[in-house]
Amino acid sequence: MSAANGDRVARVVVADDQAVVREGIVMLLGLLPGIEVVGSARDGEEAVALTAELAPDVVLMDLRMPRCDGVEATRRIRDRHPGTEVVVLTTYADDDSLFPALRAGARGYLTKDAGGEEIGRAVRDVIDGRAGLSPSVQRRLLDRLIDREDRNDRDDRDDRAGLVDQDGRAGRDDRNDQEGSSDRDDREGRGGREGRGGRFGRTGPGGGSGAGAVNGGGPGEAPGAGGLAGPGADGLTERETEVLALVADGLSNSEIAGRLRISTATVKTHINNLFAKTGVRDRAQAVRYAYQHGLVRAPGRRVT
Repeated sequence: MSAANGDRVARVVVADDQAVVREGIVMLLGLLPGIEVVGSARDGEEAVALTAELAPDVVLMDLRMPRCDGVEATRRIRDRHPGTEVVVLTTYADDDSLFPALRAGARGYLTKDAGGEEIGRAVRDVIDGRAGLSPSVQRRLLDRLIDREDRNDRDDRDDRAGLVDQDGRAGRDDRNDQEGSSDRDDREGRGGREGRGGRFGRTGPGGGSGAGAVNGGGPGEAPGAGGLAGPGADGLTERETEVLALVADGLSNSEIAGRLRISTATVKTHINNLFAKTGVRDRAQAVRYAYQHGLVRAPGRRVT
C-alpha cells in the first residue's frame, strides 16, 4: 500500500499495557499520513506474537509491561524478525531504561510527551535505516559518549604514567641486580682463590668446597636453569588476558573493575603488567595486540 505522496505506508503495531494510552496512540497514529496501525498488544508477549503474525514494519513499544517487558520483547523481535524495527515510546528516559532498550535492538526512542509529528518522523526514520531518537535522547547519548571518551583518556594517561613508573623501577632493579651480580662475582673470585691456596686450605679428594659445590652442580652449570614459561602469549597470566580482552571490548578501568569485582587500582596493576609484557604503549595498541593474538574475534565477542 502507498501513501498519497508515493511513499510506502508504514505498517505499525502498538504495544502498551495501559488501555487508555494504547487506544490514544492508535487514534493519534490513525490521523498521520503514511501510517497504518495493523494491531495493538497489551504486553511484550502479544507484541512478539503479533509481529510473527502480521510482519509489521515497526513496533511502537512501551517498556514497563507485565509478562514480558519491552526490552525482552524488543530482543525477541529483532532476533526472530529482523525486518521489523522497534521504536520505544515510554514515560522513562533514564539510563537504566534507555541503554538496555538500545542494546536489545531498538532503533528509535521517544518519550510519551512526543507529538504525533515526532512519532511519525521516528517511524519513517527507522524504516529508512536512520535512528529515530528524540533530541533529549540524542543529547544523553552524546553526553554518555563524551564522558566515556574522557574516562578512557584519563585511564590511558594513568596507564602510561604507571608504565613509566614501572619502567623506572625495572631499570633500578636491573642496576641493583647487576651490582649484586658483580659483588657476588667478586666474592666468588676471592673464595675460589682462597679455596685453592688460602686460609680454607685445598680441596681434598672427594671434597665439596668451592663454588661448584655451593651451587650443587658440575662445572659451568647454572643454578636453577630451565625456568617456567608464561601461561599465555608473552607470559600473560589468565587474569591479565581477561583484562586485555575487556580493554579490547572498550571498557574503562572502572567498568573492568566492576565486571571482575576487583578494585580499580588492581585493574591498573594488571594493565601496567600486560603493557610491559606485550610491549604496547597505550590502549589502542593493546586492542590491536588482542586482535592479532586471537584474544578477541569480533567486537563484544571474546575467545573462551
